[in-house]
Amino acid sequence: MSIMRGKKGLIMGVANERSIAWGIAKILADNGAELAFSYQNEGFKKRLTPLMNSIKSDKCFECDVSKTADDVNSIENMFKKFSTIWNEIDFVVHALAYSDKEELKGKYVNCSRENFLNSLDISAFSFTRISKSALPLMSSKGGSLLTLSYIGAERTTPNYNVMGVAKSALEASIKYLAMDLGKSKIRVNALSAGPVKTLAGAAISGARHVFRYSENVAPLNFNPQLKEVGNAALYLTSELSSGVTGNIHRVDGGFHSVAIPKQENFE
Repeated sequence: MSIMRGKKGLIMGVANERSIAWGIAKILADNGAELAFSYQNEGFKKRLTPLMNSIKSDKCFECDVSKTADDVNSIENMFKKFSTIWNEIDFVVHALAYSDKEELKGKYVNCSRENFLNSLDISAFSFTRISKSALPLMSSKGGSLLTLSYIGAERTTPNYNVMGVAKSALEASIKYLAMDLGKSKIRVNALSAGPVKTLAGAAISGARHVFRYSENVAPLNFNPQLKEVGNAALYLTSELSSGVTGNIHRVDGGFHSVAIPKQENFE
């Protein structure tokens, strides 16, 4: 397959081989894309390096999205370094989110101010900063900006708490960014995947219950695997979706469409 041949992109947020970000990266690489990666710190780099080697990628940049613009490892400075390697880019995949795992249990009403601000900064505002920094590298021919959301942005899910609020902010940002960047032929979309067994997902209390419930209720009776999410990302980062922007694309086996599940699902 070569649908992405000649395309160059940046993947942000690979934690390990089970990350949604890695599932996306692998599909894009298999379809001909040339990839670069960002990593938060040396610990993540050690896990990222063998994965990069497996797809013959040698470009990676340290970036901590919680840092302010004047920090050497900020988003803005990472893109300055990036531009010395590639003067154009076709897509960016933003797969970054964070909240204190101690607050991903119990009640949202107990959320601390510090964690609220930190969660929204890293999980939502970072995408806006990344979009602004990527713009000069996409301005000549446009491109695709893709982030990850979850149904907890629209409806309550157990213990998702402040991450639901952050994802709601992220989804609103997508619409405004799509409007701002559309004239530059830059498309902005999100993938809203069903529960996937990842390191980040495991941090949420009661994740097993959510996983089983979603699997039983979804019309297709499954939770997505990395392949399904990666294939959807392939669509949204390629020319196949040239007319799509400001969209939340769901990959959840149809779970989002169910109001009250059939009784037989629980018998």
